[in-house]
Amino acid sequence: MTVALTQRTKLLALALLALTQFVIVLDASIVNVALPSIGRALHFSQDDLSWVVNAYTLSFGGFLLLGGRLADLLGRRRLFIAGLVLFSLASLLGGLAQSDVWLVAARAVQGLGAAMISPAALSLVTTMFAEGAERNRALGVWGAVAGSGGAAGVLLGGILTQYAGWEWVLFVNVPIGLVAAALAPRLLPESRDSAEHRVFDVAGAITVTGGLALLVYALVDANNAGWGSTQTLVLGAIAIALLAAFALIESRTSHPLVPFRIFRLRTLRGADAVGLLIGMGLFGAFFFVSLYMQQVLGYDALKTGVAYLPLALSIIVSAGVASQLVTRVGFKPTLIGGLLLIAGGLVLFAQVSAGGSYVGDVLLPSLILGWGLGLAFVPVTIAAVTGTEPQEAGLASGLINTAQQVGGALGLAILAAVANGRTSHAIASGVRNPAVALTEGFQAAFLVGAGFALLAALLAAVLISSRDSREHAAAAQRGDAQPAPAVA
Repeated sequence: MTVALTQRTKLLALALLALTQFVIVLDASIVNVALPSIGRALHFSQDDLSWVVNAYTLSFGGFLLLGGRLADLLGRRRLFIAGLVLFSLASLLGGLAQSDVWLVAARAVQGLGAAMISPAALSLVTTMFAEGAERNRALGVWGAVAGSGGAAGVLLGGILTQYAGWEWVLFVNVPIGLVAAALAPRLLPESRDSAEHRVFDVAGAITVTGGLALLVYALVDANNAGWGSTQTLVLGAIAIALLAAFALIESRTSHPLVPFRIFRLRTLRGADAVGLLIGMGLFGAFFFVSLYMQQVLGYDALKTGVAYLPLALSIIVSAGVASQLVTRVGFKPTLIGGLLLIAGGLVLFAQVSAGGSYVGDVLLPSLILGWGLGLAFVPVTIAAVTGTEPQEAGLASGLINTAQQVGGALGLAILAAVANGRTSHAIASGVRNPAVALTEGFQAAFLVGAGFALLAALLAAVLISSRDSREHAAAAQRGDAQPAPAVA
């Protein structure tokens, strides 16, 4: 079906794409507050319960690059629809799960569907909207909706778990996904790599997918198995070997899955590095804020979800502001400002106390963190696709998504190790109050997260081209086509 891209159609298409990305981001966090109920219903052991979350993260992060390139080769709308159907069916099967293995397997298939949807959706946004002010506004909407998904997931998960049962944190995806798949042919244009010969790089796909999946698995299970354990070291070594083999294959094949010429774009390289560090800092931050409110302040699932509302709303508002700032001053200063706010919010979170309160310990840091996230997410996404060719839109989208997901897995593993180590040290030092020991661990984790954000700001200042940023802003204000990006 051919779609005429009128302004109205573009706006409806953007709403559809942003909604699906919202659901994908939301699904990584919506089950968090339902985990105790899931554990009781399906008889999970405490050690295995984390795999309800990890199975989704592992599959999502492992298949993102493959999903991005398949979108370029096979058609972005086609892969978007196929991913939605797969995601919806997996959600239905997950809600019907009768055992722990059944649910974990369904979550893994959900992650695969998400890895097909997310890069296809972002590349459709970048190909439908012209680079400059139009795309900045579109990515501002994308950033507002997608960026608030993590916080909204906790809220929606709390409401559904409290009033409908844990199954509905999965069932809720089914009607949304199927309706979106039905609307996609009417609202979204088909686009793909227009090269005459489209050859699929099987060896590259196997090595990069296997390497990323093993790397994410080694990271998310490192705290259980031990960072110096045989499992972690062996899996890490195999993952590195597979990724090295992937690099060798890509340098020699005539039709690579990931053409390395794309990394000649300085701003793209810098944005992906910054995206990795944003994931490292923020995935863990949401995790530990939830734990602090539930384990120290004593909130139930619903109250924890409602407590995230100010953070979610601040992300929505600041993402809209960010799209305007990028047009006026460029994506580089906007990104650096957002990262500094993230660091400041995490430093304030590091002051939480065992006898604290929501207003005194959580509200202000949440607002600052939300503003920082909105101001950072939009420009880093714009920078990650700046200067890319239309036939590489899916690849560029897959790269920034992969960086954030792998960063999230790595950051959560590191921050959990830091928090657990500090808590254990406090107990060994004679701290009798469990809330005090837990809070000391959370404080340490927040400080390390702030360090990741500061390092990201430094890398943004050094690695992202100031010329690209200025020229992008100038061209957006004029409504011109974008200039050639910096290559280094």
